[in-house]
Amino acid sequence: MATTNVSSLPSHVQFPTNSDRMRAALYARVSTKDKGQDYANQLNQLREFAARQGGTIVVEFCDTVSGGTAERAEFQKMFASASRREFDVLLFWSLDRLSREGAFETLQHLQRLTSYGVAWRSFTEQYLDSTGIFREAIISILAVVAKQEKVRIRERVLAGLATARHKGTRLGRPRVFVFRAASNRCAMKGNPGGRLRGS
Repeated sequence: MATTNVSSLPSHVQFPTNSDRMRAALYARVSTKDKGQDYANQLNQLREFAARQGGTIVVEFCDTVSGGTAERAEFQKMFASASRREFDVLLFWSLDRLSREGAFETLQHLQRLTSYGVAWRSFTEQYLDSTGIFREAIISILAVVAKQEKVRIRERVLAGLATARHKGTRLGRPRVFVFRAASNRCAMKGNPGGRLRGS
């Protein structure tokens, strides 16, 4: 997965003017755990949102899968399309519809879009808007949250290892025992019995 440092991101991503209508892509997702739900409601609201912004929807990506992994078919197609600049802005209903992988991974996804020159906006979270004047502040806040999340994960891992050691659990790779065939070592001249010398 491509990653980009915050400092190296383009300073601003603008919507095209009305004379040059923006090409919008929509991303909608529902989990397999969302009983009886589909993404129709998300798409309807996103379509209206794009129309109010004077945009033209060129493609829609819809997943019915957990957002806890990036291995989603439509999600990956969206990034491939973004890398080819087939749209100018990605609209999603809320950040947790885009990803539920955690702050660090979600930030990487947003940075990846921006590195392609593609803007992004959340329908329900107006502050999550890479086209707005507070974009740099939002990215900085997300970066801090992501950093703190990584620290907490590391602390949990270390605490788990300490607990395992306290219980006597052997950590690291399992031992490998190699048994050499005695016949190869013992069938030597002057040792017809096949015994190891000194045994």
